[in-house]
Parts: sequence; structure tokens; C-alpha cells
Amino acid sequence: MRFTEIINKSAPLASPLKAGICDSFLYKLRGLMFRPSIAPTEGLIFIEKQDSKINSSIHMFFMNFDIGVVWLNHNLEVADLLIARKWKPAYFPSQPACYTLEIHPSRLIEFHVGDSIAIKNE
Repeated sequence: MRFTEIINKSAPLASPLKAGICDSFLYKLRGLMFRPSIAPTEGLIFIEKQDSKINSSIHMFFMNFDIGVVWLNHNLEVADLLIARKWKPAYFPSQPACYTLEIHPSRLIEFHVGDSIAIKNE
């Protein structure tokens, strides 16, 4: 898996955020399932070809912990965000998105709808 740094250009993050890039079917299928936890400095970013509510939806089956979810549109602007609770069937963004960033829930307060995000080394 390749990794990248996530940067909030609208408001500096409290600490670096490194995300694994999930751009293949297998990486997207596995995601964070079955992991015991996620560190506050790490996450995953799922990449779709175009903005969509359906294709950027997530499920929380087989998850052992809650996560923060930040959906980004094709312009890398935050389209929606929420806390996803473990074992809930599905979550959809309120606005179409093509990037889904899954992070530790404590980091969600560092992002706001409309923020401009950079994905370094994508």
C-alpha cells in the first residue's frame, strides 16, 4: 500500500496525518475492517473516479471502533463529515464526493465543510 500526507490548507492540522491510499478493489474492500484500532496520526483515503454519493458510501460491518469520515469532492474540498459508528450498515455523504478519508474520530474537529485539502504525493 502506498501512503500520502493529508494537509488541510484552510486550517493547519494539529499533527501530521498519514493515510494509506485505497485505489484498488482489494484495498477498498478491506479498508479498516478487522483492525483492533486506528492511531490518531493515521488513516485511509479511498479514491473514486468521479463525485458520487453511492460510490463514496461506506459500511461499518466488522469494525471494532468508530471512525471519523471526511468526504472530499473532485476539487479536494470537504463536502461532508461525520462520526461513523461501528457495525452501522451504511453511511452516505450529503453531497457527492470522490475521496473518502477515514481517520481517528478525535481528528474530525480539524476539518470543516468547505475546507481545502491537499493530498501530498498522490
